[in-house]
Amino acid sequence: MNREWISISDMMSGLMLVFLFIAISFMVKVEAQMQEMKDVAIEYRDTKVNLNEALFEEFENDLKSWDASITKDNSIIFSSEEVLFEVSKSKINNKFKVVLEDFFSRYIKILTTPEYKNEILELRVEGHTSDSWLNATSKEEIYLKNMQLSQDRAYEVLSFCYSLEKQTVVENRIWLEKHFRANGMAFSKLKDAEKARRVEFTIQMKSEDSVYKILK
Repeated sequence: MNREWISISDMMSGLMLVFLFIAISFMVKVEAQMQEMKDVAIEYRDTKVNLNEALFEEFENDLKSWDASITKDNSIIFSSEEVLFEVSKSKINNKFKVVLEDFFSRYIKILTTPEYKNEILELRVEGHTSDSWLNATSKEEIYLKNMQLSQDRAYEVLSFCYSLEKQTVVENRIWLEKHFRANGMAFSKLKDAEKARRVEFTIQMKSEDSVYKILK
């Protein structure tokens, strides 16, 4: 009887040690993952803040004349309907071409510095429209027309910027081919009707993508 009890007691002690080992291993793994998330988040925050400061330092004096703004997320938004495109057209106005010629090479010069070049996952130019369309007969038609228009406008801006014969652009065309994308957004991010028709340059960082992957 005593031998059986000792045997069961030893077995229970062994199982408890196994469970304790599993628990400790799990806690160590969770702690390591939390530290990884913290490190990635800090890296993303610091890079984001530094880039924001660099963009403001470069473009602050031009924003008013361009009718542009820089957000905390480092999006650069061009909002002047008179400057960008004619109504319902995707051809870039000459005034906006002048702005883009001045803006884009300086923009790429910042993004391709050693501090940011390898940290950028994607550079996007987004076309945004209103939520209306003259003579449209249904909501579906309004959506499809605006989606096509926004995509065409984004493509035209990408094509114009990519084709600039500025030294900084030419030297970084291979990088642009890997990272530069055109997205038509239609009115999916409509917040202010007066700023509906706009072009945005947005950046997705690798560290931001890493945070999403860890969370998943």
